[in-house]
Amino acid sequence: MRKALSATLALVAAGFASAAQAQVSDKPPSSYSPVVTTEPFATILSRMQAEKPAVMRRQFDLLNERYDLANRAAAGVTMARGKPVQDGVRVKLPAGQSWDRLGAMRPEEIRDRDQFPKGFLPLPHPNHPEGGMVFPKFHIDEIKRQEARDLTRFDLDFDLPDHLLPEFPAPIFLTTRPDLGDVAQGKLLTIDNFFELFNGVLNPKQLEGLRLLLTPFPQQQFNQTEDRRSERPSRGVTCFDCHANGHTNASTHLVGDIRPQPFRHRIDTPSLRGVNIQRLFGSQRALKSIEDFTEFEQRAAYFDGDPVTATKKGVNVLERGSQVHFMAEFQALLDFPPAPKLNVMGRLDRSKANESELRGEAIFFGKGQCAACHAPPYYTDNLMHNLRVERFYKPQTVNGRMAAADGPIKTFPLRGIKDSPPYLHDGRLLTLDDTVEFFNLVLELKLTQPEKTDLLAFLRAL
Repeated sequence: MRKALSATLALVAAGFASAAQAQVSDKPPSSYSPVVTTEPFATILSRMQAEKPAVMRRQFDLLNERYDLANRAAAGVTMARGKPVQDGVRVKLPAGQSWDRLGAMRPEEIRDRDQFPKGFLPLPHPNHPEGGMVFPKFHIDEIKRQEARDLTRFDLDFDLPDHLLPEFPAPIFLTTRPDLGDVAQGKLLTIDNFFELFNGVLNPKQLEGLRLLLTPFPQQQFNQTEDRRSERPSRGVTCFDCHANGHTNASTHLVGDIRPQPFRHRIDTPSLRGVNIQRLFGSQRALKSIEDFTEFEQRAAYFDGDPVTATKKGVNVLERGSQVHFMAEFQALLDFPPAPKLNVMGRLDRSKANESELRGEAIFFGKGQCAACHAPPYYTDNLMHNLRVERFYKPQTVNGRMAAADGPIKTFPLRGIKDSPPYLHDGRLLTLDDTVEFFNLVLELKLTQPEKTDLLAFLRAL
C-alpha cells in the first residue's frame, strides 16, 4: 500500500514538474529582460567564454560570405587626419551576376530568383541573440591604457576589420573655434585629458558637459551586478566610448525600441559632427532634440530600452536643467571636417573641383535623385524615409537576425561622409562604392559605371 502510494505521489510530482516545464517553455513573449539572474556568475563566464570561438567563427563566416574584406585603399583619398579611404565595391554578387544585369532586373524578379546580394541584407550583430555594446579593439586598448577601465567582453568581440572603420583618434573641429583645427591634437579624448585639452577653449558649462560625456556610468553589459559581460565588475561606459572624440569609432549595439530580439536592428554608431543642425534622434527618431537624446541614452538606451533592469544595474538620472543642457551644449559645438572644394552654400566651387566631381554633382542633383533627401548645405532633410528594401528579398533569419522590413530610416548628413564608414544605419555597406551600388539598385536608377564613378568622386569631396 505504501509503495503504491509512494509511486502515485511520484507520478503526481512528475506531472507537476512536467507542467511547470511546459509553462516555462510555453510562456508568452515578454517585453522585459529577466531581472533575476538564475546562474552563478562564474558559470555564465565559463559557459560564454567556451562558446565565444564558435560565435565569432559564425559571424566571420557570414562576413566573408558577404564581403571582400581586403585592405585596399583608394589612391590619394584620405580622411581628415590622413587614414586611407577604402576603395571598391566590397559586397559580393551572386554567382554569374553583374551589377549592370542586376540593375536591369525588376525588384520582384530579383526577389523571386534570390539574386539580391547578401551584403545588402540587414547586418546581424556579432552575436544577435545576445546583443549589447561591442567596441573595436583599438578603442578598448586606449581606454585601458589611459583609464585602466576594461571594455573587453568575455563573450564576443567586434567583428569588422580596422581598415574599414573611421580613423582613430578622430580629429575634433569646433564651430566656435575653427581657427584651432583639430582641438584634440591627435589624442583620444578621455576623462584623464579633457581639462588639459579644453580649459581656456570652452566655457564652464561646456567643460562640465564634456566631463559628463566622458564619465563612465553603468550600462547593460558593463555594470557592477552579476548580470554583465565584463569579467570584472565595471564602472560602465561613457557617451564618447561609442562617439569617440565626438565622432564615431563604429562601435555597435542593438536598438532598444524593437521587440522581439530577432527584429532588433544593429546600430552603426552615427557621428555627432554637425549634430546642431539635426532635428531627429534615437533609432526610431522619436526624440526631437539633442537634450532629449542625451537624457534618453542614460535612462533607457544604455539598458536595451528596459527601465526595470536599469534600476537594478545603476541608472544615471541626469538633471535636465543643468547636466543635460551642459552635455547638449558641448555636442552642439562639434563641427564637420573642412571641405575645401565646397562654397558657402555647400555646392562645389568650380574653380577647385575637377571634372569628375562636377559631373558627379550633376548626377547627385539629377539622375541620381540623391538631393531629394540629402539637400545642401549639410546634405540632409532631417526626415525619415522608407526605402522598402524588403521588396527585393524574401524574409529570412540570418545568424539570429530576422531580415524582414527596416521601416523608415533617418536621412543622415553627408558632409564629411568619407570619414564615417561603414554606411547605412546598421553598417551593412562597407564603402561609399557599396553605398552607390546599393542606392542605384534600391532606387532603380540605372546609373552607368562612369556615372557611378563620378558620383563617388562628388561624395568624397563633401
